[in-house]
Amino acid sequence: MSIILLPGMLKAQDKGKPALFNSNWRFHKGDIGTGINGIATETQWKIVDLPHDWSIEGPFSNEWASATGYLPGGIGWYKKSFTANSGWRGKQVYIYFDGVYKSSEVWINGHHLGKRPNGFISFKYELSHYLNLNGKNTIAVKVDHSEFADSRWYTGSGIYRNVYLIVKDQVHIDPWDVAFCTPKVSPKQATVKVKVNITNNTAGDANVTVRVNLFNDKAKAVASVQKQLRTKAGQQEVEFEQKITTPQLWDTENPHLYRLSVSLSRNGKPVDEVTQAVGIHSIRFDKDKGFFLNDKSTKLKGVCIHDDAGALGVAVPQEVWVRRLKILKDVGVNSLRLSHNPHADYLYDLCDKMGFLVMDEAFDEWEIGKNKWVAGWNVGTPSKNGYHEYFKEWADRDVSDMVLRARNHPSIIMWSIGNEIDYPNDPYTHEILNTGRNPQIYGKGHLADHPAASELTPIAKKLVAAVKAIDTTRPVTAALAGVVMSNEVGYPEVLDVVGYNYQEYRYADDHKKYPNRIIYGSENGMQRQAWNAVDSNEYISAQYLWTGIDYLGEAGKWPQRSNGAGLIDLAGFKKPEYFYRQSLWTAKPMVYIGAREMTRVDDRGIWSHRTAEPVWNWQPGRKIKVDCFTNCQETELFLNGRSLGKQSRDTTRGQVPSWLVDYQPGELLVKGYNNGIEVCANSIKTAGEAYQLKAVADNVVFVSKTKGLSQVEVSITDKDGNPVFPADDEVTVSITGPGKLLGLESGSNSSHESYQASQRKALHGRLLAYIQTTGKQGSIKVQFSAGSLKSSTLTLTVK
Repeated sequence: MSIILLPGMLKAQDKGKPALFNSNWRFHKGDIGTGINGIATETQWKIVDLPHDWSIEGPFSNEWASATGYLPGGIGWYKKSFTANSGWRGKQVYIYFDGVYKSSEVWINGHHLGKRPNGFISFKYELSHYLNLNGKNTIAVKVDHSEFADSRWYTGSGIYRNVYLIVKDQVHIDPWDVAFCTPKVSPKQATVKVKVNITNNTAGDANVTVRVNLFNDKAKAVASVQKQLRTKAGQQEVEFEQKITTPQLWDTENPHLYRLSVSLSRNGKPVDEVTQAVGIHSIRFDKDKGFFLNDKSTKLKGVCIHDDAGALGVAVPQEVWVRRLKILKDVGVNSLRLSHNPHADYLYDLCDKMGFLVMDEAFDEWEIGKNKWVAGWNVGTPSKNGYHEYFKEWADRDVSDMVLRARNHPSIIMWSIGNEIDYPNDPYTHEILNTGRNPQIYGKGHLADHPAASELTPIAKKLVAAVKAIDTTRPVTAALAGVVMSNEVGYPEVLDVVGYNYQEYRYADDHKKYPNRIIYGSENGMQRQAWNAVDSNEYISAQYLWTGIDYLGEAGKWPQRSNGAGLIDLAGFKKPEYFYRQSLWTAKPMVYIGAREMTRVDDRGIWSHRTAEPVWNWQPGRKIKVDCFTNCQETELFLNGRSLGKQSRDTTRGQVPSWLVDYQPGELLVKGYNNGIEVCANSIKTAGEAYQLKAVADNVVFVSKTKGLSQVEVSITDKDGNPVFPADDEVTVSITGPGKLLGLESGSNSSHESYQASQRKALHGRLLAYIQTTGKQGSIKVQFSAGSLKSSTLTLTVK
């Protein structure tokens, strides 16, 4: 759903466009004994603005589950009172929730509107029949996350995404009832097809005019067509098709967007308009040649991502994802796998604008529950709670709504109906597990008391049919963990393209055995050979690393409460692995150096990370290994100005130039060369004692009447400004003026400090602060202090 935001939340909506309905809700943690009947008299409410995630408020405790980050679940109630607008009389008024985790129930003025178990699916209810147009109205929402160990990762709890109010004429177009596609595309001409579903809720016929305009980035209409028709009560579909010459094609480097406007007039009077950003492109997968975008062969350099952002839980402001996506773009990422559920509406808009190809995914389990670890990953007795409890009743509707909501986004190239549903013995099994090559991810042998893998195929067929009933322009996929098992029951044959999780060794054999199967890597480890399997095979189009960003949950034993598999940490700070990936995935000259003692042994697991840290503080005389990640032809290392020799990237082990250096303090500098010419450089210096704080904000000027976010990187340095890598001082934030601290994030995966506190220990000498403006004009003074260290102050201005 592409949203246009309006400044006034309760004003009469402009031609039916959604308006934010986020401010001044009241929240009660815990159940209300008298239920909805006690809403008016319950006194223990606090004022919150949405989005809101109560789980992130903690505290962390090992009484909860490692799977969901050792954070609490529970039950929560929300309510909001408002006065209806006089312009709503005779209109249809809806409330739209982008996501509520989970098992939400909604009431308006005591009338029950419905229940939605799935915590990741968007939904709306009509309020019109129960509104008091002459006085106070109260929305109430119950959120039941009492089954806290119900996911394999952190989900948060509450109304954690945006809420919108939508006011429509009796004859209107629902937000999901416009379908845009481009069945034929070339640089010279594109065919644009638009389907519009018109809803007529009057008792009789209605004379309407539907007009479709497609505007380019200069606001010029490149297509304009209209139809007049007489609609009966109910719903009626109308279709438009037009050709566009010399279209601006959407791709990852130049994500050109058009603005689609579908307007509706009734008896000559404008009554509704739906506008969305759309793109013109062609996509196709080939069993032998891989993926093509606009007929250009393209390797999908992808990462998997979850919803949360550390300190913020899953109530993540859009600006946080803008920063994260820019960082991922710079490492060479051109595709995202939205694991393992639909994500916030604005993330799809950002992918459209920034040029990311998206795999949208529906489920992590189907009819039978997976293991959700409570005491640590693969430790103890797991929980079996989860979405499977609602699957039979809701799955078709949930996957359909996922597609309806997002189908017009040019970024989306695949619909996934499930992740690792075929994980061997968790829960499905097959006799083939007793034979052949079964790596660690498989269960040991065939467990006869587990459901048969043959049950997967009919469910998959049903889900594929539900997707294709709405959208046939994109392939349907799934991420398979147990290909050896699924091959025996025909599950892959149901899919258009087949994702393999951590099974690169099967590519060649399965490509021969199943010549019509389109195979790609849907989830992969960080090891070089996993990328070689893509880079060296034309028929393998994609790699999706697990994972792009560290995330809460799916943790080990206490005290670990987050997963550290990302290229960047919870604060968005780059790990050494980030720069290694950049050396593989980018063409712009880059070079990075990091150091480690020779006594350190590398972890060779599939999620292992490079240990070359950007630090040059060691014991005098120690032998230090210096690794260089680069895409340059040659590199040369200098210690205090003295050359330690040149190395060719292509002749070094793993294309990672390295030197064994006798440590001496000073500056370590590396230069990168192409064709003998220096094109880039990188250095690390010996740091002195921690002396001061340095704060750098990504944004310091804001506009009033809207909430803005400043993301401040705080670093601990010596007197000369060199980063002090081992510094872990506790940093305190104090704010004066129209702003507030949303959270502090160090990137630590084991810290149990409160995310609600105004102080936090640094990790590797760094910390990220989220400062939100309140919308009022004025100056915001933000001071960072840490004991005897020199403090740092910055000013944010709201105009």
